[in-house]
Amino acid sequence: MSREILIILCYFITIVAGNFFVKWICGFLNFELAKDSGIKKAGMIIGFLERFLVLTFVLLDRYLAIGFLFTAKSIARFEELKNRDFAEYYLIGTLSSISFAVFCGLVLRSVLE
Repeated sequence: MSREILIILCYFITIVAGNFFVKWICGFLNFELAKDSGIKKAGMIIGFLERFLVLTFVLLDRYLAIGFLFTAKSIARFEELKNRDFAEYYLIGTLSSISFAVFCGLVLRSVLE
């Protein structure tokens, strides 16, 4: 399989399968506010973009940028993070999303080397 096809496949798996992974992890929580807050499906789109960027940063060996991404996302949610339940839900969702993307990126880097 060519290098380009592997990269495209990894992006697809990271973005789409990552969505199911995060939903599965967050499915253990019984948190109703997450479904009713914000723009409908915005969290899913943010997650897609987050995993896309994290995978890109891993492939470019720019791990520090992942921290900036996490910080920017947290600043946008600053007021909501005062609610402990939301903060825990947010952290679990964000960390599972970032972890999935980092894992996929490291696997891809290993395969490509």
